[in-house]
Amino acid sequence: MNQIRYLARAAAIASIYAAVTYLLKPISYGPIQVRVSEALTILPMLESSAIPGLFVGCLLANILGGLGPWDIYGGSLITLVAAYMTGKMKNPLLGAVPPVVLNAFGVSYYLSFLYDMPYWITVLYIGIGEFVAVAGLGIPLYYFIKRTGLAGLFER
Repeated sequence: MNQIRYLARAAAIASIYAAVTYLLKPISYGPIQVRVSEALTILPMLESSAIPGLFVGCLLANILGGLGPWDIYGGSLITLVAAYMTGKMKNPLLGAVPPVVLNAFGVSYYLSFLYDMPYWITVLYIGIGEFVAVAGLGIPLYYFIKRTGLAGLFER
């Protein structure tokens, strides 16, 4: 029964991530983006199933995004590593660091040549967008979940 709950929570997180990313497609893809669904990258601090959920959600979103194998595989693996690292953090401010830093430097690596933009400019754009999503939306989401009792829906 616990495995079924774990998979159901992972699937719910994956679905939300992919749906929000795709519904906000104009601001979710490209070298200048604020991927609102990245607010969910703070969830591994509350819920271990968020790690595979974020990976699958990002994979689906990147398949739908149309940027090809670099984004599908590269972006999804970066999300997986960032989610795992976030899950090890004890403080949401520190938990925001892996997704912001790994996406800023990793995603920018391939977006800079896909869009023929300077790498460091792309790092700046992706970093700012990621910071807005994770720190501006994700950290408040974390505290909202903790304060409202919604944390009972999650299992660490």
